[in-house]
Amino acid sequence: MPLFHVSISADDPQTVAIFLANAMGGKAMPFPPFPDCWIAFAQEDDGTAVEVYPTTHVLKAGPEQLSCEMTERNRSSTFVHVALGSVLGQSDILQAAKANGWTARTCDRGPFSCVEVWLENRLLVEMLDAGMQIDYRNGMTASNWAAMFGLSATVET
Repeated sequence: MPLFHVSISADDPQTVAIFLANAMGGKAMPFPPFPDCWIAFAQEDDGTAVEVYPTTHVLKAGPEQLSCEMTERNRSSTFVHVALGSVLGQSDILQAAKANGWTARTCDRGPFSCVEVWLENRLLVEMLDAGMQIDYRNGMTASNWAAMFGLSATVET
């Protein structure tokens, strides 16, 4: 089951969307439904995308559907992060992140490795090159997770 899109916030949505689109081999474009927002599409052009909203925008449950509201800038840290496949190699990902002045480093997560990119030195995106994507798919299964941590593969509800 695929993840279709994810939304993140940034001080400079255009720069972040261009970086992500480049890493995913796709295109970055404005996101007209909401002001000053951008979207980064993946190379496959199958709908896989990252929407990038300004840190001054929040989504709320409106009366009939979501509502985009403007607030004070929110640059707080968060546990929210995403792992994205990249068409770029590890060194190219590191170079592109450093060109933007962002912290980036290669990390071992156990069942897979990734390039940890801190967009705007605030928001974590785990970027996976082709080899890392194979390791991720092979290592991050429910049965492997259960075995790593000594858990039952099923949880009773």
